[in-house]
Amino acid sequence: MEKIDNLDKQILEIISRNARIPFKDVAAECGVSRAAIHQRVQRLIDLGVIIGSGYEVNPKSLGYRTCTYIGLKLEKGSMYKSVVAELKKIPEVVECHFTTGPYTMLTKVYARDNEQLMDLLNNKLQEISGVVSTETLISLDQSIKKEIPICQED
Repeated sequence: MEKIDNLDKQILEIISRNARIPFKDVAAECGVSRAAIHQRVQRLIDLGVIIGSGYEVNPKSLGYRTCTYIGLKLEKGSMYKSVVAELKKIPEVVECHFTTGPYTMLTKVYARDNEQLMDLLNNKLQEISGVVSTETLISLDQSIKKEIPICQED
């Protein structure tokens, strides 16, 4: 992978705070041309450093008031890919991680309420072939959400 220099890091720091900031404002803050910012951002996208863009939707505004983390234990770890394929069919599953520790997988799931959560658990997640057991942790409040810090080299 190509080296990320200090200008790249400065650009990443600025756009990670506000992805909708105009390139002319980023250019002014960095002391370079708007064309240079455009080229740098495109290069960072091509390198896979910037992996997405868009708007973040507040789940509560759509009626999803319950955020849960559900640990899944599988019969065999090798079943991971087939279980992921089934999880992708469930719109309320927004994240899935293959993990170490007590669970084979850890998912983040949104539900409108506890009744829908129970339905998701009993009739969807636990019905997936290979899922042996689940453990549900309800998030009461999200206290921190941020991007990884972009550190300057010393």
